[in-house]
Amino acid sequence: MTDKKASGFGTAPVFFTAIATILGAILFLRFGWAVGTLGFWGIIMIIVIGHMVTIPTALSLSEIATNQKVEGGGEYFIISRSFGLNIGGTIGIALYLSQAISVAFYVIAFTEAFEPLFNWFQNQYGWELPRQAISIPTMALLSLLILKKGADLGVKALYFVVAILFVSLSLFFLGSTDYQSTHSFSFLKFDLRNTDSFFVVFAIIFPAFTGMTAGVGLSGDLKNPQKSIPWGTISATVVGLIIYFFISWKFIISASPADLMGDQLVMRQIAIGGAFVIPIGLAASTISSALGSVMVAPRTLQALASDDSLPVRFGAKFLAKGKGRNNEPFNASIFTIIIAFIFVAAGDVNAVGKIISMFFMITYGSLNLISFLYHFGADPSYRPTFKSVKLLSLLGFVLSVWLMTKMDFLYTIISLISMSLVYLLISRTHKDRSGLEAIFLGAIFQMSMRLKLFIQRSTQAKGANKWRPAAICVSAESFRREKAFDVLNWISYKYGYGTYIHLIKGFFNDETYKKAQDMKDKLLEKTDHKKHNVFIDTMISPSYTSAIAQIVQLPGISGMQNNMVIFEFFQENQTGLQQILENYPLARDAQHDVCILRSSPNAILYQNGIHIWVDHNDVNNVNLMILLAYTMLAHPVWKKAKVKVFYIAGDEKLSAKKLELMELIQEGRIPMSASNVEEIRKPENGTIEDQINQLSSKAALTIIGFNENLLAEINIDLFTRFDDLQDVLFVKSYRQKMIK
Repeated sequence: MTDKKASGFGTAPVFFTAIATILGAILFLRFGWAVGTLGFWGIIMIIVIGHMVTIPTALSLSEIATNQKVEGGGEYFIISRSFGLNIGGTIGIALYLSQAISVAFYVIAFTEAFEPLFNWFQNQYGWELPRQAISIPTMALLSLLILKKGADLGVKALYFVVAILFVSLSLFFLGSTDYQSTHSFSFLKFDLRNTDSFFVVFAIIFPAFTGMTAGVGLSGDLKNPQKSIPWGTISATVVGLIIYFFISWKFIISASPADLMGDQLVMRQIAIGGAFVIPIGLAASTISSALGSVMVAPRTLQALASDDSLPVRFGAKFLAKGKGRNNEPFNASIFTIIIAFIFVAAGDVNAVGKIISMFFMITYGSLNLISFLYHFGADPSYRPTFKSVKLLSLLGFVLSVWLMTKMDFLYTIISLISMSLVYLLISRTHKDRSGLEAIFLGAIFQMSMRLKLFIQRSTQAKGANKWRPAAICVSAESFRREKAFDVLNWISYKYGYGTYIHLIKGFFNDETYKKAQDMKDKLLEKTDHKKHNVFIDTMISPSYTSAIAQIVQLPGISGMQNNMVIFEFFQENQTGLQQILENYPLARDAQHDVCILRSSPNAILYQNGIHIWVDHNDVNNVNLMILLAYTMLAHPVWKKAKVKVFYIAGDEKLSAKKLELMELIQEGRIPMSASNVEEIRKPENGTIEDQINQLSSKAALTIIGFNENLLAEINIDLFTRFDDLQDVLFVKSYRQKMIK
C-alpha cells in the first residue's frame, strides 16, 4: 500500500491529460471550419454554451471527488458510490464505450496529419493510399506501449506531446497572413451567420470541450485524488476556455470564411512554419488524446468488473485482474484495444460519433444531477472539502439534457433507450442492489418535509370544503387479520392518506423496541405484494386506551391533520368491540370521524360491490358514507364494482327523498346512476335489519351509519346485528361533509 502511494501521480498528470484531450483533433481539423461557418460571435456562443455544461460539470466533479475517497475508475467510481452500483454500472458502461471508441477516433484523426504523404502518394502513383496504412500501425504501436509500460510511460509521453502541442499553438498565434494585413476586425461587429446550422456545428464542435474529465480516470494512480482532481480538472477547463477564445479570434482575423471552411488544416496557412508545425501539432494532440483515452478506458472497465457491475458476470474476474504493484488493468487494456482496433479498421467512426457525444453528455448530466441532489437533499454525510454552487449544478444538468435533444433528437432517444436496456439487465442480474430510488431519496425527504410544512401552514388545507380522508388505524391483530389494513388502503390509495399502526402491548424498553422494529419489517414485507400507499409503523403502549390517546394526537403523514380513526373487531370474536366503544369518546373528542369495521372470515368478493344504507335521520353521516365509497372505488381491486345506495324512509314521500339524494350525488359529480339509488320503506311485518340482511347479504362491503343517541340506546347490539352480512363498516361523521 505504501509503495503504491509513493509512486502515485500528482496534480500535473490530471491537468495535462485533460488539457491535451481538450486541445485535440477538433481544434486542428474542425474549429476553423466552425468559425468560418458561424462567424466569430457564433463560435463564441458555442464556446460559452459548451462551457456552461463543462464548467458546472468540472465543479460538480471536483465537489463529489472531495466528499469521498476516490479510487480507480474515475467518473464511474464517483457516480457508482453516489447513486449505487446499478446506476453507476449503467452510466459506467456508456462512459467506457465512449472512452474505448474515442481511442479509435483519435487514432483515425491522427492519420490526417499525414495528409501531405497521402497527396504525394496519389500524385506519384495515381491511386489513393488507404488511411488504415497509418492508423493500424499507429494503433498497434500505441497498444504495445500501453501493455508493456502501462500508465507510467503514458504520463511521461504525455508531457512530451503537451510540449509539442504548446509549441504548435504558440507558432500559430505568432503567425500572420496577407488577409490579416488587408482586413480589419471589430469585436463590436456582430457577424453571426448560418444560424440554421448552429446546433449542427455545435454537435461537431462540442467534443472539443469534453476532455476536462479525462484526468479523473487516473484517480486510482494519484497520490491525493481529493486535491489533484479538483485542481487539475478546473484549471484545465478554464485554460481550455481561454485558449479557445483566442483561437477563435486568431482564425477570424487571419483567414477568410471561404478559406476557413474549405481547408480542414487551415492552421497551416497561419502558423509560422505551418506546413511542418501544424501536422506535428495535430499528430501530438491526437496521439495524446488517444493515449489519454487508452489509459483511462481500461481503468473504467476494470472498476466495473471489480464491482461486478457488468450486465453479465461472464469474464468479470478476468477483466478485474490487474498486473504489478499498481494493479495495472492489463486484461481490461487488451479488451479495450480489441474494440479500438475494430473501429480503426473500419476507418470511419462518424456513424457512432454522435452517440459518443450523447454518452458523454449523459455522464456530465449525471455528475451535475448528483451534486444538485446532494445539495438539495442536505445529506449530513455529504461534506465535500470543495463546494460547488447548487444552481450551477442544476443548470449543467438541464443544459445537458436540452443540448442532447438539440444536437440530435433521434440519437438522444437511441442513447436513452440503450441505457435503459442496460439498466434493466444489470438490475435483473443484481436484484439485491439499490436502483433508481437511490438517486432521489435525499431530495424526496426534503420535498416531503417542505410540502408537509406548506400544507400545514395553508389555511385552505383546513377548510371544510377541501375535505379528504387522512385516516389512521391501530390494531394488535395485524398478522391474524388483514381487512383493517385493506379498508385503510382502499380509502387512502388515491384520494386520501393512511397510517397503519401495529400495537404492541407492553412498556417501552430495549426488548420491546427491538420487537417493534422486527414487527415493522415483517409488516412491510407482508404488505409488499399489495397495491397500497399506506404508511406503516408500530407503537408500544401499556394499554389499548393509552394507544388510542396517542394515535389521535399523531401528526398526519401528509402534513394535514389526521381526521379519521378506523377500528376493527372480528365477527366471530366480539371481545374487542367493548374496548372500542369504551375508547370511542377519545376519537370523538379529537374531532375525528370514526369507522368501525366488523370483519368476517370470508374472502371479499369485490365484484358484488358496496352497499350504503342511509336512514332518514342520518343527516351527518350520509355525505361521508358516499365519499368513502367513492374513494374506495379508486383502488384497482374495486374496478369492476358498483355502489348502491338504499334509503330507509320514514313517513315522507319516497320519490322526493330519492330526488334529493340524486341531486346531492349529481352536484358532487359522484359516478352513480339513478338506478343505483333504491327507496326502502320500513316493513309492516319484520324489521329493517331483516331487509338489510336480505338485500345486502352478498355485498362485498356494507356501509351503515350510526349516531351517539342510538349508540347510547343499543350499545353493543348496534354492531352485532346483521348476521347475514359479510364485512360491515359502521361510520360516524364528526360533522357533515360537503359534496360539491
